[in-house]
Amino acid sequence: MTTHPTGELPHHTIEGPDGAPPLLLGPSLGTSTALWDAVAPDLAASHRVVRWDLPGHGRSPADLIGPGATVAELAGLVLALADTLGVDRFAYAGVSLGGAVGLHLAAHHPQRVTRLAAVCTSLHFGGADPWRERAATVRREGLAALAAGAPRRWFTPGFTVPALVADHAAADPGAYAACCDALAAYDLRDGAASVTAPTLVLAGREDPATPPAHAREIADAVAGASLVELADASHLAPAERPEAVGAGTPQ
Repeated sequence: MTTHPTGELPHHTIEGPDGAPPLLLGPSLGTSTALWDAVAPDLAASHRVVRWDLPGHGRSPADLIGPGATVAELAGLVLALADTLGVDRFAYAGVSLGGAVGLHLAAHHPQRVTRLAAVCTSLHFGGADPWRERAATVRREGLAALAAGAPRRWFTPGFTVPALVADHAAADPGAYAACCDALAAYDLRDGAASVTAPTLVLAGREDPATPPAHAREIADAVAGASLVELADASHLAPAERPEAVGAGTPQ
């Protein structure tokens, strides 16, 4: 069983029938379980849906990770959660950082992941320096200015979800910065070929953070992966195009 040194787990919610196939849903940096609000109820009709919060986001403890954190550590938290819930094998869908966690799990713990949806994510996030700079800025200045610009990074013009922007502003700066450290260190380009789970890659055509070229790179690297580009969608596609994302989430 995977355990965390403090014994703490990420905050999570559970929906759906007790005996249904488990499906874990991972969030994007700066968001919470609310990212999946428009998708999870439909998925819960046929799955045991478990949504989880990143450290210091939503209701998860901030001290689950610290400076220099890695995506592998976040994946370990997800495995500890699954183990605590008695879930041996599960389907997984995740957005951005949550999608990177899913790709890491599928590459390094293939016996655990039955199917994967990688949503608006990447095998790498544009190099380490911008994330290290963002982490330093957040540690120095907090999250207010960054959260104010979130709608431009997350949504197409004219669309927003105020609750998600509020989640961003309320996140713990230290834990957010540690998640930036994880993104800085993450690079799965040499490991993606190890993913054997049936994989669907979803991209928002108007996503500036993980453009469709990143999705194509995943689809090219993972044998048998399918790729769908969503029109009228930016980075937080589950909020902006819930029906399309729900249709592509592992069944």
